[in-house]
Parts: sequence; C-alpha cells; structure tokens
Amino acid sequence: MQAYLDSLVDDGAAGVLLHYRSGDQTWIGSSGRSQLDPDRPVDPDGWFRVGSVTKTFTAVVVLQLVAEGKLRLDDPVGEWVPGVPDAISLRQLLNHTSGLYNYTDDLAADRHLLDRYLHRDPAEALRTGLTKPRLFDPGASWSYSNTNYIVLGLLIEAVTGNAYGDEVRTRVLQQLGLERTLLPGDDVDLPEPHARGYLEIAGEWVDLARFNASQAWAAGEIVSTAADLNRFYAAVLGGELLGEPEQEAMLTVVPVDDSFGYALGIERRRLPDGQVVWGHTGGIFGFQTLSYHAADLSRQLTLSYTGTTLAVPETGQVLAGLLT
Repeated sequence: MQAYLDSLVDDGAAGVLLHYRSGDQTWIGSSGRSQLDPDRPVDPDGWFRVGSVTKTFTAVVVLQLVAEGKLRLDDPVGEWVPGVPDAISLRQLLNHTSGLYNYTDDLAADRHLLDRYLHRDPAEALRTGLTKPRLFDPGASWSYSNTNYIVLGLLIEAVTGNAYGDEVRTRVLQQLGLERTLLPGDDVDLPEPHARGYLEIAGEWVDLARFNASQAWAAGEIVSTAADLNRFYAAVLGGELLGEPEQEAMLTVVPVDDSFGYALGIERRRLPDGQVVWGHTGGIFGFQTLSYHAADLSRQLTLSYTGTTLAVPETGQVLAGLLT
C-alpha cells in the first residue's frame, strides 16, 4: 500500500492518504506533502473535499423519501422542480439517463480563481443545464451530468420543506454518527488538519482549498474524512439506511461498458481480476477522491489525493493497483 501511495507522489501528486480495510485488518497511511510551502506531511486522518461522492449521500435521502411514499422513482419531477421536462423521471436523474446537459462543463477553472468566495445559487446551475440542448431523449442513453443532482437537491427541498443540507445531516450524518463529515454551505474554510488543493492556473500552482463550494451543492459540496466515508458506504451497502426495495433499486445498474456501470448515486466497477466494487469518485478543484467497497464489505478503501503535475489516473487502474 505504501509503495503505491509513494508512486502516486512520484508521478506528481502533492499528497495522498488512504484508509484500507480487509476483514478485521486496517491499514492507514499517507505520502507526500499536504502543503508545498512550507513543507508539511499529509495527515492520514485529515479532512478533504469529496466532490461527487456527495451524490451517494443525495441519493440515499431521495430513496428514503421514496420509502416514505413521498416520491416514486418513475414519476416525473417537473411538478416539484419547475422547468424540468415532464418526460424526465426521478430514476433517470439518479442514474444519469435524463439527457440533461452537465452545467459544470461551462465552469472554467480560472473563473474560480476570480470569484471563488461567492455564493452560487443552485437555480443558476439549473438554468445552465436546462437552457442547453438535451444530449438525448430521457432514458435513451447514459451521460454523467451534475445537473441531475442539482435537480435532486431542489426536489428534496420542495418535498420536505427543509434545506437540502439539513435533510442530509438529519437522515444520514446524525443517524450514523458521522461527526467528521459536513456540508459547508458558504463556509470557505476546511477544518484542520487538511491538505491544500492545488490546481494549475495560468502556469502557476494555486491553492484552492479555500473556496465556496455552493456551486457544487447536492452534486459535490461535502467535506469529509476517509474513516467517515468508509463508515458511510458500509451503512449504504449493509442496508442500514434503506429498506430492501430501495436498496435493490439503488444497486440496479445501467451498464456503461464491460467494467463500469452506474446505479442510483453509486457506481459499480469490475476489476481485471473479476473483483466487483461499489462506490464513487469525486473531483473538485485540486482534490480527488476514490471510495470503493466490496458488496459484502470484506474490503473497503477510501483514497484522497491533491494534484500538482499528476495527470488524473484512470479509476480502474488505481483500484487495480491497490486491490490486485
């Protein structure tokens, strides 16, 4: 494990941390630097931005609302979120078969250097996703779109009458005792200890650890730790948060290729040796996260690294490097 973390740093990552569990054995380690100047080592228990791993949290809340009879997976969501085409169902948002344009494709990195501390209303992201032409008719194909999860956040608020973040805190964080996971809202600061999130902009390395993640919201705003993410996915796959019908629906996959499929807020990946793991990746302005777990929870891993010159490695290659 240590050799693989070191290799990521050798290839250009600033710092890396990993929590890995196999059976009753746990390995926790790190490599590289959490800060370039002055030089600081990586704390393996440090906080980081999880990016799109947030989507699994959002999906759990939506499926709990389904279990309560407040929503149905194949009903259109336009009645709850104005502007969303009536042909798009809740399930299609969750599994990225809606055809909605991905609003983050219009967000350039240098824009965040200029206005990184500003609040971004989810309605702004939704407008971008809705004004662009749809990629395909709902259900006709698959394309990953952060816009889908902005719609789901707005849907949660419309159905419950409560803020999206409050619903996640009450239904998931408090339920599982995840005391080192938070939804920052407009708070630009990360708790200590944390690694800096470096991004190359105009030829210079810029620390974007401090920024307002409201533009990512229900699609990617959460801040957490490796231990908390392993606990969260253990609860997801272990049936602690959902009833059997919702659990089965959550793990029903849209095949994308031979090794990858997307279910409801969670990915399934098949490794070259035949192993199957479930989880999600997350990338957000200098932070990359991989959190993947065997269905029987015999093995779990959460990896976070901050980038410098490292080209983001393919997720399957990273998992193969750690698990085979």
